[in-house]
Amino acid sequence: MVISEKVVVRYNRVLREIMQDNKMSIHCFISGRVQGVWYRASTQKAANALGLTGWVRNLPDGRVEVVACGEKEKVMQLYAWLQQGPELAKVEAVSYEEMVWQVYERFEVR
Repeated sequence: MVISEKVVVRYNRVLREIMQDNKMSIHCFISGRVQGVWYRASTQKAANALGLTGWVRNLPDGRVEVVACGEKEKVMQLYAWLQQGPELAKVEAVSYEEMVWQVYERFEVR
């Protein structure tokens, strides 16, 4: 049996859509005492443990910014962790919004 190229292309497109149904990307801002307390390194460690990709960075205004991508359940676990942060952090607020699916090779500190 010979499968046409059109069928293969359509199958691959449908497969990608199905696989992305369980994926999400979020963009977060964390405020409080979140700089100088190992927040970025701890976020990277937590994201890596969950198998997520994306990045974390300090902002000039004292907040931390995070983009996290992966399986919905794992992303939401990281979001819950962000609300606590590492031991020395004092998180006052965490905001997030879903964003269009992003592709990163790993989770990095910027």
